[in-house]
Amino acid sequence: MPVACCRSGLGIMATGAINVVRGSRSSVEELLHIYNHSESVALVLDSPEMFDQITETFCSKAAMRFVILLWGEKSSMACKGVEGLPFFTYKEIIDLGRDNRRSLFDSHAARQDFLYEAINSDDIATLVYTSGTTGNPKGVMLTHRNLLHQIKNLWDVVPAEVGDRFLSMLPPWHAYERSCEYFIFTYGIEQVYTTVRNLKDDLRHYQPNYVISVPLVYETLYSGIQKQISSSSPARKLIALAFIRVSLTYMELKRIYEGKCLTRNQMQPSYLVSMLDWVWARFIAAILWPVHLLAKKIVYGKIHSAIGISKAGVSGGGSLPLHVDKFFEAIGVKVQNGYGLTESSPVVAARRPTCNVLGSVGHPIRHTEFKIVDSETNEALPPGSKGIVKVRGPPVMKGYYKNPSATQQALDEDGWLSTGDIGWIAPHHSTGRSRHCGGVVVLEGRAKDTIVLSTGENIEPGELEEAALRSSLIQQIVVIGQDQRRLGAIIVPNREEVLLAAKELSIVEGNASDLTKEKMTSLLYKELRTWTSECSFQIGPILVVDEPFTIDSGLMTPTMKIRRDKVMAQFREEIDNLYK
Repeated sequence: MPVACCRSGLGIMATGAINVVRGSRSSVEELLHIYNHSESVALVLDSPEMFDQITETFCSKAAMRFVILLWGEKSSMACKGVEGLPFFTYKEIIDLGRDNRRSLFDSHAARQDFLYEAINSDDIATLVYTSGTTGNPKGVMLTHRNLLHQIKNLWDVVPAEVGDRFLSMLPPWHAYERSCEYFIFTYGIEQVYTTVRNLKDDLRHYQPNYVISVPLVYETLYSGIQKQISSSSPARKLIALAFIRVSLTYMELKRIYEGKCLTRNQMQPSYLVSMLDWVWARFIAAILWPVHLLAKKIVYGKIHSAIGISKAGVSGGGSLPLHVDKFFEAIGVKVQNGYGLTESSPVVAARRPTCNVLGSVGHPIRHTEFKIVDSETNEALPPGSKGIVKVRGPPVMKGYYKNPSATQQALDEDGWLSTGDIGWIAPHHSTGRSRHCGGVVVLEGRAKDTIVLSTGENIEPGELEEAALRSSLIQQIVVIGQDQRRLGAIIVPNREEVLLAAKELSIVEGNASDLTKEKMTSLLYKELRTWTSECSFQIGPILVVDEPFTIDSGLMTPTMKIRRDKVMAQFREEIDNLYK
């Protein structure tokens, strides 16, 4: 199915037409808005069932010249009310194209009647509508030049070889997935698609060289490994945890003597201090190295065979928690974090295999510039200073379709795109722990996610949420507290783990099958305080909710990021009561 979607998209762009892509899990109202706003003339659908869901609304409120069905039979479509509307299957379109091409080349007269117009690199190739967490989604105009820049420069990040196998589970219409697909097909690489449900089995079965996905996938793999270790016998659990602790320390020391430790400090250490630091880190690492090597053979080898990923996991579309980053580094699974937006085609920065600086999103990709500006004055800030991240270069969009005011807000006259993200650029050092980190980009959250308490304090919720999610009892969390005196949180518990912890702490009987909301809230609050104790701010009241945030409920984006505004809107009354 995704292959057919990709081919149809490529086919549309190759003709000079513009495709407007969206997932089938979007609401009918959203699909209709996108169709009409983009002035589309036809529908390309993945199944008869999808057409049946939207036919009543679209037939009365949208103008369609024809419909293309990528999968299934036309006979199974409900065509009531659409008399006279041409329907084509994917195979019929391919056959028509082949026949027309043959007729054109066989007839000299036919060739004379045709006018060929070359596609300009600045022509719009596709409209990709943003997730629309606030108001209606905006149509991002991406040109052929934008997409070609991704194809030509992603190899620096992923030096794949012909025959390598990629595993992907992102929506095929998403900008990140599409750029990766175009890159993959251009370089003769094998692509395997999977789903959240099949991820574990497909990793074991296909043993991919690379995995292309969002941070949640790596968090899920991390949680699964931790759960497997926890359920082992006491002796195996003790050995595995001891090995992991040694490996984490070893890799920390390795980063020190390799010069890959992040710092915002513009002052670099003296040569003598740097040399002593290097000798110390190298010496202790040499002592730990045999234990780390033994751990790779005894423990980590089994993990590798279960999750595959022989070359690298490439994470994008969100912030990768540092503890997950460090864990995979410790067990020898390379994870390269990257950064981008739909508005930038999307990749604009990524960690390279030879410079994989943990905690960062790596260096800008070729021909792309970054700068950090003050959120109030818009003045450029020096390296190490925190501010709004701006990007300029070939990947940056042409603008928002039929929305000049939004385009003007996002793009300035010099072509700088305001990302809305808060971050900083690492200073260049010639000596010391950070000598190989100069120029890498570090992100610290979204400007619009910043919580301002009534005391005037500004708080980035990401740090607290990342710390809380290290607990096996917490499945999802959203930190709240805008205009309040203290922070709060909405928590989706991992019920099985909460019940197990309650039994171990004798909060409930050993044969209990559930526990009360009050006991669950109390246990989760203590757990939250434990894991966030080292954070700059602490969380006060918490709201425990039963149902997880999902894509289908509209509380998560297709790339599995929680829509904060939607969550807070849905639980507005409960939040108000929480602070009362």
